[in-house]
Amino acid sequence: MQFAECFSIRAGEIYTEQGILKDHWLLVEQQKIVAIGREPHIDWPQFDFPSLKMVPGMIDLHIHGRDGFDIMDGTDEAIDAISASLAKFGVTGFLGTTVTAKWDVTLEAYQAIGRARERKLPGAKILGAYNEGLFFSEAQKGAHNEKFFLPLTQERIDAIIDASKGSLKMFALAPELEDNMAMIPYLVEKNVVPMLGHTNANHEQTKEALRLGACGGVHVFNGMKGIHHRDPGCAGTLLMDKKALVEVIADGIHLHPLIMQMVLQLKGEEKVALISDCINAGGLADGQYRLGELDIVVEHGVARTLTNSLAGSTLTLNKAVKNMVELADVSFARAINMATSSPAKHIQLQESVGSIAVGKFADLVLMAEDCSVHGTIIDGKLCYHSPQLSTFISE
Repeated sequence: MQFAECFSIRAGEIYTEQGILKDHWLLVEQQKIVAIGREPHIDWPQFDFPSLKMVPGMIDLHIHGRDGFDIMDGTDEAIDAISASLAKFGVTGFLGTTVTAKWDVTLEAYQAIGRARERKLPGAKILGAYNEGLFFSEAQKGAHNEKFFLPLTQERIDAIIDASKGSLKMFALAPELEDNMAMIPYLVEKNVVPMLGHTNANHEQTKEALRLGACGGVHVFNGMKGIHHRDPGCAGTLLMDKKALVEVIADGIHLHPLIMQMVLQLKGEEKVALISDCINAGGLADGQYRLGELDIVVEHGVARTLTNSLAGSTLTLNKAVKNMVELADVSFARAINMATSSPAKHIQLQESVGSIAVGKFADLVLMAEDCSVHGTIIDGKLCYHSPQLSTFISE
């Protein structure tokens, strides 16, 4: 199935900025949505999917790899494979996310991201880079090899920005380390979003980091000091800060469903971003894999280090949406917002992606009631379709 340069498309429900629309058409021309109304363009091809939902393309802010490929491979092949795989699950944009490794290996990964930003990918667009590694607390290292941890300096930040050709969007750090805390204003100056993660920071340290410009927390409750009744810790402080966004891995393993509910109740959907934190084992069988410089084991789809720390996930973002609905009793519309508009706003790309609206890129997903993806449209092009998509078309 192919779409023309200009086409009209409709689904049973369309999840837009104005709410859920029925009996409406999107008119797509030259990569963008040019109109939303009750009538299709009479001269353009029409595609009608009355039994499917149409949602904005999902944005995965935090993903390391899939299908045996890793951002840390530092190759065009790896990024192409990850891009193509993500489109199958309704992801239209992502941040290439690093892990702790040798400094030269890290820079090679950023160079690959920089190259990818300058070419057309086969699936999901790479929206930038996310540094998750190197500048963490040994007490909360998780699946990061502490022997490669480094002090954070302006020179290292500049080196990452240069290697990625200016595509660095987010940067995780442990603020209780003096060098890291001092670099938060510099990251803000460089238009990079500072995130708190793999940190043993207490309430006061977290509060100071937020005052200096930190904007949120990496996979909340995981890799950070939790809540104690005498110290809210990093997690509690983030949850009570109205401006801070928190990442949520909604696989039912990293967070108990009740905690997922609590996070949403405290933060609201605008300050929660669903992430996959998927590693190279995503989409593959259980077994032994490598994450950065560490050996990991995947059993029943759960990735752990040899010391039993969780090591990312094998989650897909459409499954995260489904889990929020089924495990955390969240409406589908709210769950979708946490995978689309919230991440887009967090990296300041909401003017072009993250929701269905006139003037934005036609990044669209055709999704069934069970959150399975049957079609992914990126910049107005059908980049993925299930074998069943044609059966959903109304003649």
